[in-house]
Amino acid sequence: MIVSDIPGFRTLNLEHLVLDFNGTLAVDGRLLDGVESRLTALADELDLHVITGNTYGDAREHLRDCPVEVVCLPAAGQALAKSDYVRRLGPDRVAGMGNGRNDALMLKQCALGIAVLGTEGLAVETLDVADVVVRHAVDGLGLLLRPKRLVATLRS
Repeated sequence: MIVSDIPGFRTLNLEHLVLDFNGTLAVDGRLLDGVESRLTALADELDLHVITGNTYGDAREHLRDCPVEVVCLPAAGQALAKSDYVRRLGPDRVAGMGNGRNDALMLKQCALGIAVLGTEGLAVETLDVADVVVRHAVDGLGLLLRPKRLVATLRS
């Protein structure tokens, strides 16, 4: 669990991290450098869930050495499926990370929403609901590994 009291924002009691795959942890279906080691480090603190449309059909293969639960979604209804998944976990205990339009509902309900402005871009709808925007997934995972960075960014 990650607990962080952020003045003027909220106290985070995070138990889960829900992540998008393509555009967030991967580009063109390939896991980004540094992501695997950060996920491994976070697995001691959080339950990790990757929810993906599996655009390239091999997300499970790329994540086989990562301590994550991988959920592959059908092409239709991904935004609602991701949101429902977070709701089942308990949104007040979830941090979410994504970049696509289908991640916006998910991030909106998470206790902490992290949007990634990476190589594949960032949907405006997702930007609008995020609490924090990072350049790269490794940066977003780093915020959770070092929560004082969150305090510095989100405090009022």
